[in-house]
Amino acid sequence: MLEDVSETIEYGLNASAMEFDGKNKYLRITDIDDVSHKFRTDDLTSPNIDLALSEKYKLKEGDILFARTGASVGKSYIYDKGDELVYFAGFLIRARISPKYNAEFIFQNTLTIAYDNFVKIMSQRSGQPGINAQEYGEYSFMFPEQEEQSQIGIFFNHLDSLISLQQRELDKLKNIKKACLERMFV
Repeated sequence: MLEDVSETIEYGLNASAMEFDGKNKYLRITDIDDVSHKFRTDDLTSPNIDLALSEKYKLKEGDILFARTGASVGKSYIYDKGDELVYFAGFLIRARISPKYNAEFIFQNTLTIAYDNFVKIMSQRSGQPGINAQEYGEYSFMFPEQEEQSQIGIFFNHLDSLISLQQRELDKLKNIKKACLERMFV
């Protein structure tokens, strides 16, 4: 279960967002891309709170975030050190994966049909869908030995990178086509 491979599972920072201060990034549910599960940096914000009191909300390598409520429940993100200094918001839950386990492998488990089914079942509420920290901790999955976890995590991470690269190339080609069509028919 997720709780067995995590040092902690905890809720995010309860603060509003303010204009980006140039250093401290604030990751909210809407900042996680629905397809790539990456941190969208097109509309950066910072937490509107005394950050000296918010140390425990800083993300570090091995942290996986989960959306806990609403239409985005179940959405996941794994911290990328390239995202630099990031604090996570209150409608997210962080699982700090123990160094004994491969966080990338565990994150890849959140991109499976089995995980989607877990989210559908656990998030059923009479009102707004949601999954709390304890329920996320009960997410169960099989994991092989550390070396195999690492190799599987690396493989799927590389595959995700290739997909992103191809998507950017496709977007460039679409823009070229659009520009050509606009010039032809003006």
